[in-house]
Amino acid sequence: MSTPFSIVDLFAGPGGLDLAARQLGIPAVGIEWDPGACETRKANGLATKSGDVRESGPALFTQANVLAGGPPCQTFTVAGNGSGRKALDQVYAFAKRLVAREALKTIRDDLEELGDERTGLVLEPLRWALEARDAGRPFEAIVLEQVPAVRPVWERYAELLEDEGYTCAVPKVLRTEEYGVPQTRRRAIFIARLRNSTHLPGVPRMPQPTHDVFNPLKKARAARLVSPTAPVSMATALPERPAPFVVISNYGTGGDPKARGRRYSHEPSATVTGKVSRNRVEAPDGTSTDRFSTSEMGQLQTFPAAPDWKWAGKDISQQIGNAVPPRLGMHILAAALDIPREDLEAAIRKHYAY
Repeated sequence: MSTPFSIVDLFAGPGGLDLAARQLGIPAVGIEWDPGACETRKANGLATKSGDVRESGPALFTQANVLAGGPPCQTFTVAGNGSGRKALDQVYAFAKRLVAREALKTIRDDLEELGDERTGLVLEPLRWALEARDAGRPFEAIVLEQVPAVRPVWERYAELLEDEGYTCAVPKVLRTEEYGVPQTRRRAIFIARLRNSTHLPGVPRMPQPTHDVFNPLKKARAARLVSPTAPVSMATALPERPAPFVVISNYGTGGDPKARGRRYSHEPSATVTGKVSRNRVEAPDGTSTDRFSTSEMGQLQTFPAAPDWKWAGKDISQQIGNAVPPRLGMHILAAALDIPREDLEAAIRKHYAY
């Protein structure tokens, strides 16, 4: 289908959101500095500018009318040292300085004092949006994603961008299993549209779930879930792997590092992280089986199986863990860009067997 949209994707990683755009027929170019992620993108034919987002700007991407991005999240994660969460008030202050059009060099000099440059990177999408507006070529839509702890930043973004001519959906934390991803993962989503946009009239909305929330306390582990709206299971997403099987997490649960979390093959995977390759896989009787292959790890993130998708470069498990699940990306882009539900469903049927 033809589309009036073109996306520039900041911090694009190995290409989860850009693959989602391709699956929907939308051209996209990603900016990514990590050499390994760039190799994966190249291997799969994704348009890429290799380099630092901070050294680029919208003036170099005049064809793009949609801004997307997923800034590095490590300083905001619960598992990290929390410097990002402690710096939220500082991030708010820096965002206001950007909106006030204070000199960028002064802001960046002060950002260095935060102690972790990744915290400041979350401000880059706002800089891009403001620069595009000041140049008279504002983005018609903005789509951002991050870990749940960044939702307060997106809420402040919404406040600031309302005064810059945008209408924003209330930022929300989405559960990936509710969108057909065979994995429980939570992401804070931001969607904004330019008021009086040529192609996007109306108020933006968040995507509507298509599947149930996974609740291990209410679902019997012993039986396969048969509801048509039940979360997609690992067994469904990995049809080549013999089932049943059990996945034992590399992480402890309930504060006990020895109490490893378990997920069964008729359930969705736990969150796929950069350490997913360390998860053990066993038969129900406790017999060890092969750990997940690179292709299988990617499939749990809804990337195509090999050879249709090629992982390349270094730190592939980290690339996979950092990626946006493409199937979730399809739902987010469809909501942001008013793609009809029937077109979204047709694209999902074309690219996924479940």
